[in-house]
Amino acid sequence: MIRRLLGPLFLGIVLAAVAPAGAVPTIAQPLGVSPYGHWLNPAGDVEVSVAPCGSLLCGTVTWVGGQALADASDAGVQHLVGTQLLQGYHREGAGTWQGEVFVPDMGATFFSRIHQPDPGHLKISGCILHGLLCKSQIWTRRP
Repeated sequence: MIRRLLGPLFLGIVLAAVAPAGAVPTIAQPLGVSPYGHWLNPAGDVEVSVAPCGSLLCGTVTWVGGQALADASDAGVQHLVGTQLLQGYHREGAGTWQGEVFVPDMGATFFSRIHQPDPGHLKISGCILHGLLCKSQIWTRRP
């Protein structure tokens, strides 16, 4: 109930420029399930490449279009392509990762969890209060 009431006030904006990511697998995942690759946000105007970053996973913006570019620019982020949005994700369990997400249009970094329900989708949650209040979006693997 708290999420339903407070989530839209703060976290609706948080995930507007976020993309999926995760950590290097240490627990077996179902065949074909990997967070590595290129992912699109629900609006289709941000693409993030998720790849190993040392022993963790990171996600870097590889393409931006539409309103996302204008929103980031309004918040002071002039060069969104090349920006690392997903930082320090480590594996929590099968298909689940935890890390931090930088939200360019807010100029802030938030606690984040990622769940991969199947090979083509990631559920990204941006949270405040270390996961107490979260809002999620489903991201799609780019073909």
